[in-house]
Amino acid sequence: MIGVLALALGFTYLILHKSSSNTGNTEEKDAPLTVSSKSSAFNRSFAGVLNSYYELSEAFMTADTPLISKAAHVLNKAVDSIRFDQFKADSSIIFTALNVAQSIQGEIVGLTGEKTMEQKKREFNLITEDLYSLIRVVKYDGAVIYHMRCTTAFADSSEAYWLSSTSQIVNPYLGKNIPADNNKMPDNGEVSDSLHYSVPVSE
Repeated sequence: MIGVLALALGFTYLILHKSSSNTGNTEEKDAPLTVSSKSSAFNRSFAGVLNSYYELSEAFMTADTPLISKAAHVLNKAVDSIRFDQFKADSSIIFTALNVAQSIQGEIVGLTGEKTMEQKKREFNLITEDLYSLIRVVKYDGAVIYHMRCTTAFADSSEAYWLSSTSQIVNPYLGKNIPADNNKMPDNGEVSDSLHYSVPVSE
């Protein structure tokens, strides 16, 4: 009886010792989300991109050039940190996603280099459309994302788009520094599309 107990204790010690010795030596593998087809590492990194983008959108509401440049820099780093190594997909999809991500970074560089707010907003529109494409390519399923349309974003009254985490209209193209025109208020816009690729939780 004592021998059996000693054997059991020894076996338990070996398991615990092996488990503790592995802690900290290797990166903990992410468990898949119950409602997502993506790894939690990939979803976290992509959520960081979206949050940085939303901050850039808010910066445009203030028409504060230094704040816009700072937010753009943060977004650039977030895009660069997307965990494509944790993104499981066909090689052609990964290749496309990487190309779109690089395009976003190119547009961010363009945004920070532009001199006028009008030009920066045009670059923001290009960033928006590239990010909208990237979301659809990777089928990000961590949240609902709304694709919003502004019909009179620029001086020539051409349209532009932005992304939002809610359906509420808060138009970054028509922030506080806009003409006194009832047709150009920050709540002027419409939902063009909504994206949500989450897999329903099975009962």
